[in-house]
Amino acid sequence: MRWRRYGEHAALLDCDSLEQMSAARATVEQAAVEGITEVVPGARTLLVVAEPASRALDAVRTLLAEADLSHPPSDEAREVTLDVRYDGEDLELIARDAKCSVDDVVARHSGAIYTVAFTGFAPGFGYLTGLPAELQQPRLESPRTRVPVGAVAIAGEYTGVYPRASPGGWRLLGRTEATLFDASAERPALFAPGVRVRFRSV
Repeated sequence: MRWRRYGEHAALLDCDSLEQMSAARATVEQAAVEGITEVVPGARTLLVVAEPASRALDAVRTLLAEADLSHPPSDEAREVTLDVRYDGEDLELIARDAKCSVDDVVARHSGAIYTVAFTGFAPGFGYLTGLPAELQQPRLESPRTRVPVGAVAIAGEYTGVYPRASPGGWRLLGRTEATLFDASAERPALFAPGVRVRFRSV
């Protein structure tokens, strides 16, 4: 890992892998270091923001240097289950590239337990890890100009759900009616880093 100052009151941790980033995030969040105001994970980075004039960043740096990130702390993660109608435009393409049947694709995708590694792209969009290896496929060669709200999709090592209609190049498995982002809600985003996610075929 590489530790870099990021402005006057933050530090950016460059991690060796997504797994290392996730372990560092869990370690920092569980430690609840006084003076830390925000922890923002990315695919291979972790941004840690502290209060001005705080020594909290030094404390976090020491914490991570001493932590065994190969065994991150366990937590009582929130879990959500989304009902999905598996009728996506790319379902047959996914099955063909995975060398299995459409039913197998649905069973494998809905049978896994996912974790929100980080969020981005659009408000409420989460990058979910845990996608079975046989379903890990590249993005479409030509992105769509419009992906419908609630579309459940895969790309690379991730699965995700489009919180609103937008352009996108992920392969579409199906669709959920769940609300992923509501700016007026007490908790606007359904997904947050560390949340466990299950998909249920309906």
